[in-house]
Amino acid sequence: MTDSVYQTEVVIAGGGLAGMVTAFELLDAGKKVLLIDKDVKANFGGLAKESFGGILMVDTPQQKRMGIKDRPELALRDWLSYAGFTQDDHLPLEWAKFYCENSIEYIYEFLNDRGIEFLPLVNWPERGMYRPGNTVPRWHIVWGIGHDIVLKVEAGLAAHSRNANLTLMFEHEVSGFEQHDGRVVGIHGRKMPDGSTFSVQAEHVVVASGGICGGDLSKLRENWYQPWGKAPELLLNGAHDFGDGLLHDQVAALGGNLTHMDRQWHYAAGVHHPRNKRPHDGLSLVPPRSALWLNALGERIRNPDPLIGYTDTRHLVESILKQPGQYSWQLMNWKIAIKELAVSGCDYMSAFRNKRKLELIRDLLFGNRKLVDRLISECAGDIVVARSLAELVDKMNEKNLYGLTTDLPVLSAEIKAYDDQIDRGPAFFNDDQLRRIMNFRTYRGDRIRTCKYQKIDDSGAMPFIAIREFILARKSLGGIQTNIDSKVLDSAGQPIPGLYAVGEAAGFGGGGLHGKGALEGAFLGACVLTGKRAAMSINRV
Repeated sequence: MTDSVYQTEVVIAGGGLAGMVTAFELLDAGKKVLLIDKDVKANFGGLAKESFGGILMVDTPQQKRMGIKDRPELALRDWLSYAGFTQDDHLPLEWAKFYCENSIEYIYEFLNDRGIEFLPLVNWPERGMYRPGNTVPRWHIVWGIGHDIVLKVEAGLAAHSRNANLTLMFEHEVSGFEQHDGRVVGIHGRKMPDGSTFSVQAEHVVVASGGICGGDLSKLRENWYQPWGKAPELLLNGAHDFGDGLLHDQVAALGGNLTHMDRQWHYAAGVHHPRNKRPHDGLSLVPPRSALWLNALGERIRNPDPLIGYTDTRHLVESILKQPGQYSWQLMNWKIAIKELAVSGCDYMSAFRNKRKLELIRDLLFGNRKLVDRLISECAGDIVVARSLAELVDKMNEKNLYGLTTDLPVLSAEIKAYDDQIDRGPAFFNDDQLRRIMNFRTYRGDRIRTCKYQKIDDSGAMPFIAIREFILARKSLGGIQTNIDSKVLDSAGQPIPGLYAVGEAAGFGGGGLHGKGALEGAFLGACVLTGKRAAMSINRV
């Protein structure tokens, strides 16, 4: 017997950004909405609240003010280059085209109307390594980063003129769906504090429960991308705690179609998170472009050219997975670290999160010493610091795994070869990493955060810093297949009446909006996009 029974027009299972946006748009139409989340109220907004808050948008006012000439056709061409869609991926392609053509109306205007402010300088990640990436800068960073996005949307819900139509229920786990005559008519689950049961009767059900890359990582490992070989023995978890794929399985049990479940978005520069709230809790670093990327033996990783950040994250991950132990080291010095090292998250990027303009300007001009000191202190298990190369290698070998050993002569030779090129000057650069740094520095958004051909072994830039890094699981690129109205489809391609999916649960749209790789920043953007599409579809009924 169910302990508690509720009734509403629309029930949303999941309180991340996609669920919040869906609720907002439904309230605009006067719908009665019940939003349920497994987490505590303080974590309303999910992983978006912890993110750096960068969003991919096309032909924005910020781009125009910088003289950046972008257009939907160019963005779609870049998107397709990264996605690698097959002839069967007609729904992901439809979503990708819709995203590129409608990012202003659906994403920019929604966030702008909530009072969310974007930094004037548009960033340029994922330029591509051996395939074209972002042809122009499109990554718009929110002033206040992901934390501010969630707070502003949450405040908008609270202040909504129809807020009386919204009920929020936290610490409630949705474990299944109610179905009658082929239509989904509600959900059921249990209350986390006491284990009592509940059910919700609704005309429409929206799945906004995130992906499969969180939890204990078992679902991720079951769906590991086979061409990459076996998943690393040590894989860090940077996804949401409750992204365990439970509702994916329940949708499949209803006949819903799951697609591209082996397509996942991982980061290459993960370290153990100091909060350590779960096994292998991970923190994602933004890798310095002037650091040398090494394997555990002390060799620069080449596949075939040296690895460098801001190019192609999927290529970085693939390359590191081929190395001994499937982990890596990044070698830099103090000068490089304070200029270029960053964290992909809001807790460490205090100037951005707390909107301290003077602090941000100081960090850009003189280096973020506070951040580097904090990382060295809190992530000591993965970061070593030394005044001499011999001391550094000894400390690295104390942390190397699986019997692997960094060789001092090998590492010394790699550093000397790199530094000698810098001594010869840009006209004689033959190293692809230096060539790319030269190109990065032609864009003012990168020049301010990239060292000017900084040597590694430089007495004026000491100490040496080496960071042991692991693959960090972050996002599911596949998921519940949906049409352009966010309706869940069955294996025959027909909508399951009453059931919708949004955000990461839907593979960010269509069960695989990004294909095999992402241009970065389209995760948060797609949460807004799919949430609005689901609400518009429901509002038409």
